[in-house]
Amino acid sequence: MRDNRKNYLTNIGSQMDFSTNTSVSIHQTKTAALAAGIFADGVLSPAADVIDRACGGAIRDLVKSEFKGKTGSTLVLRNLQGVSAPRIVLVGLGKQSEYSARVHAKAEQAFAAACVQLRVVEATSTLVSIACPESTVQDRARSAGSAATDAAYYYDETMGKPDVDARPKLKKISVWIGKSDQAATEKGLKEGVALGQGVSLARTLGNLPGNICTPTYLGDSAKKLAKQFSSIKVNVLDQKQIAALKMGSFLSVAKGSDQPPKFIVLHYKGKAPAKTASKTSSKQHAKQQGPVVLVGKGITFDSGGVSIKPAATMDEMKFDMCGAASVLGTFQTIAQLGLPLEVIGLIPTCENMVSGRANKPGDVVTSMSGQTIEILNTDAEGRLILCDALTYAERFKPSAVIDIATLTGACVVALGGVNSGLFSKDDALAESLLKAGKQSGDTAWRMPMDDAYQEQLKSNFADMANIGGMPAGSVTAACFLSRFTKAYRWAHLDIAGTAWKGGATKGSTGRPVPLLVQYLLNQA
Repeated sequence: MRDNRKNYLTNIGSQMDFSTNTSVSIHQTKTAALAAGIFADGVLSPAADVIDRACGGAIRDLVKSEFKGKTGSTLVLRNLQGVSAPRIVLVGLGKQSEYSARVHAKAEQAFAAACVQLRVVEATSTLVSIACPESTVQDRARSAGSAATDAAYYYDETMGKPDVDARPKLKKISVWIGKSDQAATEKGLKEGVALGQGVSLARTLGNLPGNICTPTYLGDSAKKLAKQFSSIKVNVLDQKQIAALKMGSFLSVAKGSDQPPKFIVLHYKGKAPAKTASKTSSKQHAKQQGPVVLVGKGITFDSGGVSIKPAATMDEMKFDMCGAASVLGTFQTIAQLGLPLEVIGLIPTCENMVSGRANKPGDVVTSMSGQTIEILNTDAEGRLILCDALTYAERFKPSAVIDIATLTGACVVALGGVNSGLFSKDDALAESLLKAGKQSGDTAWRMPMDDAYQEQLKSNFADMANIGGMPAGSVTAACFLSRFTKAYRWAHLDIAGTAWKGGATKGSTGRPVPLLVQYLLNQA
């Protein structure tokens, strides 16, 4: 196995280059592949119309007979007379009346995927220049940048003989735009590149097997981020230091494994923005004083413990640290962008294994908060490590705390792989996260947290049980966590259905890095 994984953090996304094209007429642009947007009702985008007139109406003829402009569909045209680009990629935009930022993002993804399939090194997109409701040029440029970076992602870290020829060749994406929009486009592309690199980091950490991506490996990955960015400071606490904090719930999960647990604390502090004359209400100002804290579940492998999981898909439990991976990916992005914010990252990380030392159903453990927990199911371990990290978060006097966890199969049943589950009793925080999800295309759905659900966590032998039974399993898991978050504004993202895909497309998705980054961009 190759050892260049240790250099991955400094190389991530470095292959992709981005630029803007404002001076050359679109039909005269020399590029290996040129995107032209087509609406489903036969309407050509302005750039597509220019290209069509230059080639004598060839595009309109195809739109009438063959290409229907379905959202995300593509068709490659080669060597059109009067057009400098050897390949024109028609990209479907759906109905013009329904065009939106979400559709634009899908179109950019389709074009980038087509470029990868065509094996071109560079390409030019005109899609950013197409106006759509509730979307700025900067927003659309960000989508273009992240789509191209995502399409160029590949994983071969654990291949004995990597197929170099199989790696995407796409190295550069140029965006054709008007001169007045150049500055906004460049800013959006910068954000998109940084976002794509953060997502790529999260994906690779998730894809690495559990025998490589251990708690120690995650700690080392965080330290590499600190070496790469001076704005990030990292402290990795070992087992003795965790014990000194009296994190008994966290350590109870770790004790079944030979891999030592780690508690990773990241601190990002960007440069403060220039002062403005605007004023906010004293209440809102108070909310913004403390840092945002991101808490990521870092179970690097989850066997289920004594309550062992079925064997068929247990290999996918290497993805049980995707919450931790999303925190590291988010820190990569915000540090690269230099956001003027203060953000804390907390990652409790360990394995959940079967051994003579492991937790048993019926055991009672004491959390850092002093509350006791009866462990009715050892496979409900994520909440046991998160609760101590959530208690630790109090010391930062945060403006908001967001935990991210592949927490429950019940959330997968409820929402599938489309939306992450969002739980919060703070309406303003919930709405800001939902908005960020819509803006980024990394959507979430708000779930209930009525007090009545808390009744399911009653225990005869401890302050609470770690499960509430099968009904509303994702809700009672969130209710459990809420008992450790009374001191601050809090939201929980259950990403069990969105953090990875199974089957033939098995692999980490990098979600919810886009949602988290967009939320922090909005705060900044």
